[in-house]
Amino acid sequence: MFKHILLATDGSAASEHAAELAIGLARTHGARLTAVFVIDPYPYLSLGETNPYGFNAYMAAAQAQAAEAHARVMELAGRGGAQVAVEARMVEEVGSARGILLTAENEGADLIVVGSHGRSSFGRLVLGSVANRVVAESPVPVLVAR
Repeated sequence: MFKHILLATDGSAASEHAAELAIGLARTHGARLTAVFVIDPYPYLSLGETNPYGFNAYMAAAQAQAAEAHARVMELAGRGGAQVAVEARMVEEVGSARGILLTAENEGADLIVVGSHGRSSFGRLVLGSVANRVVAESPVPVLVAR
């Protein structure tokens, strides 16, 4: 039924559960699996010039977190049953929901799997959760893992 599954990962417990579900579905359907980690734009809120050291530290930490999240997905994909190949993607300069949706479109995914509660509790209060936005705006089915 599914040929290409996009997994949104951020390294949280919810995204790990989503990864387990996505891997199981990919294994069952013989589907491709792409794991995407979106690095939110640098949250510098001052009117002055952006501090390049702050930006570099932010990007280095985000890239390290992405590498850890992707490594965990690949580890899970290698456990039990047939190995599921995972393609890792990292998206920058857009918000999480938009990055997930753009990647799904660019990769030709026919299912998006997201966790219900990721890393952005404050952002969820202000803007609504990433999962809610993905569900509302996605042209393909979205599985939200709790």
